[in-house]
Amino acid sequence: MHLRAKPWASAWLTAHSDIVIDQKQATEQIGKWQMLFDQKNPIHIEIGSGKGQFILGMALAHPEINYIGMEIQETAIAIAARKSFEQVGKLPNLRYIYGNGNGVETYFEKAEVAKLYLNFSDPWPKTRHESRRLTYKSFLKSYEAILPEKGEVEFKTDNRHLFEYSMVSFVNYGMRWSTNDYSLDLHQDDEKVLGNIETEYEQKFMAKGQPIYKIKAHF
Repeated sequence: MHLRAKPWASAWLTAHSDIVIDQKQATEQIGKWQMLFDQKNPIHIEIGSGKGQFILGMALAHPEINYIGMEIQETAIAIAARKSFEQVGKLPNLRYIYGNGNGVETYFEKAEVAKLYLNFSDPWPKTRHESRRLTYKSFLKSYEAILPEKGEVEFKTDNRHLFEYSMVSFVNYGMRWSTNDYSLDLHQDDEKVLGNIETEYEQKFMAKGQPIYKIKAHF
């Protein structure tokens, strides 16, 4: 969903470039991301972090991991970063990239990222838009380029078609998972939902009684 532009967003991002890295800076940071964090820890990134509820929740729950939220919409990334900053200040293990997830391998080198999250991505339902889906083969190739051997992609959606498409896309690309690594109704599974951090969209769809689909796939 495209958000209405906020007049303060651009100036806030410029003033907080130590928290939110723009696309040009991100390409110059390749191989050096650990320098932006207080401690050297595994790096996990979320592509399409929206207003940032998930990535902030993860950073607070897991101080032993360094997190990066990536978002292409200026308003969304500004809202996410400002909300985080106003609530808890500059977290030592959380940064943001204002940039496009397409071509993520231009920001990170091989194995620089330990894990990747895709949460409630745009399903792009029309066939002619297939290549825009974040689980399309060209995106999977980019993810493989930055993750370690057998690196993991964690995916959540409310959209059954996108879930089924993604499972097929993963298989066709050569990715795998075990029977314990996917759910057709996450919040009805007490074991799988343990430790789950909810996104804004997740809460919205749960309130409507819609099932949440999840899969952890690895290369």
